Amino acid sequence: VSTQSTWDLNQLKNTDEVGNVLPQVFNVESSEEKGELARLHVFVGAIAISDLVKTTLGPKGMDKILHSIGEHESKITITNDGATILKSIHVSNPAAKILIDISKTQDDMVGDGTTTVAVLAGELLRQAEKLVQAKIHPQTIIEGFRIARDAAKAKLLSLAMESSDDPAKQREDLIKVAMTTLSSKLLFHEKEFFAKLAVDAVLRLGTTSKTPSANLDLIKIIKKPGGSLKDSYLDEGFVLEKAISVGCPRRKENPKILIANSPMDYDKIKIQGSKVKADSMEKVAEIEAAEKSKMKDKVDKILAHKPDIFINRQLIYNYPEQLMAEKGVMVIEHADFDGTERLAAVLGAEILSTFDAPTTSRLGSCKLVEEIMIGEDKFIKFSGCAGNKACTIVLRGSGLHILDEAERSLHDAICVLTQLIAHGKTIYGGGNSEVSMALAVEEAAKKVKTKEGLAIEAFAQALKALPVIIADNGGFDSPTMIQNLVSDISEGKLTAGLDMQKGTVGDMKELGITECLKVKESALLSACEAAEVILRVDHILVCAPRKREDPSKYTHQNLSLIHISEPTRPLYISYAVFCLKKKTPTTHAS
Repeated sequence: VSTQSTWDLNQLKNTDEVGNVLPQVFNVESSEEKGELARLHVFVGAIAISDLVKTTLGPKGMDKILHSIGEHESKITITNDGATILKSIHVSNPAAKILIDISKTQDDMVGDGTTTVAVLAGELLRQAEKLVQAKIHPQTIIEGFRIARDAAKAKLLSLAMESSDDPAKQREDLIKVAMTTLSSKLLFHEKEFFAKLAVDAVLRLGTTSKTPSANLDLIKIIKKPGGSLKDSYLDEGFVLEKAISVGCPRRKENPKILIANSPMDYDKIKIQGSKVKADSMEKVAEIEAAEKSKMKDKVDKILAHKPDIFINRQLIYNYPEQLMAEKGVMVIEHADFDGTERLAAVLGAEILSTFDAPTTSRLGSCKLVEEIMIGEDKFIKFSGCAGNKACTIVLRGSGLHILDEAERSLHDAICVLTQLIAHGKTIYGGGNSEVSMALAVEEAAKKVKTKEGLAIEAFAQALKALPVIIADNGGFDSPTMIQNLVSDISEGKLTAGLDMQKGTVGDMKELGITECLKVKESALLSACEAAEVILRVDHILVCAPRKREDPSKYTHQNLSLIHISEPTRPLYISYAVFCLKKKTPTTHAS
């Protein structure tokens, strides 16, 4: 073997079980995994992601500290939100990336259930791995999972309860769902208080089942350190985290508001590389006067719209600010892009970049704009906005880490409430739906005579694993609790579920533990699709890494600097470049 060439050694690496040399199709540095090895690779990655987040599941779930270290600073995030955790980690396993993607999709679509969807997909693959080891073909497993999914979905829809049309009863249902959503979050101990805040904010949007699209930009969340979480409050109106410019009025009633995204500093020459030379200070003064004249013309165009308030996303120099302040216009500069977009939606205005058509431009309006104090900082409050839908939730707390997690928790609750109002159906929580679906799937498995029945039973075991994990995270006796829950539901107690405060099986109707049907349905379908995609894998190809030049071959990187006089410097530089190109010794190049 030692006498073989490099080509022969590469060929020896590509041999089959009996030693036959296989052709080298891919790049030498690329890799591939086939058959059982490929399936093992994807199973391990997906199950690892599931195990990573499953300890955060349920009301007694634990938090994770995410510590990212950058070049100049490090950031710490404390959370138990599945989507936040998975978005923060970087993985190379393809199956792990699939689970991260479905968790992100769950967060974007319904706002909650991000941990549930990842854990359920992991448990399905854990059961599928056992079946693959028992020599059951993946396509057979997939077919069984599809039958089980349909049975589980049908059972889930049969458990759904219609939300009441009575406003008082609907508000009560919304508060119950919000409290259930917040039970697994940082706001657990103040869940009733924050559930009411979230419900009040969502109800202002006026979303109904006939108009399901809700513009969540109308709900602004501001975080201000100081005080406790109980000091948070809901403020009617929109609050902008900016200050009014110096010399402008601090209060305006029934104003016309112009929102712009236009440069309000002195115009600069935009052609790169161009220069303007002046041979005297008089010429410089003429250039400055021309700049001021051009800016004054622009301000006159703005004032032709007759605004009472001018809000610009970009910087405003002192001169145009002074011109508008003299006309009694309130000036607000550097409103970030998110702020201007929200303001345009709240005030019913359009964002202008040119000001040539004052008659056709749409300005915003509200009843009152004033400067307020929150903590020790100044803010601008817009009250009585168009439609009176906008509101601001001001979060108070002892630190930014707590406020960040409180914002994520409250955002999840708001998203779930909008989904509930749009679809109007709830189910009981506490593991009730998972066990009910598992029992229905087991009944479906009894009617199947082929090997798909084994996959259907495995699907039921994966569903039962969710309440087991919830009980384990609370430190309770999970086998006893789950068996009691299965027994109660089998006997017809359809409202039974896990009472995680007492560690027993309780009545979910009496405890008021309900969840949004859309969240549970989306998690079920997404987890099944992800498991099916991963099960189909039997070959993994990894491309060769991009080749990079070795920096050590450039000898000039370790050269010492020497002083060369100005007249002879070009000659020495040319000679050094010539030496480096010819790979001459380092001393000559120096």
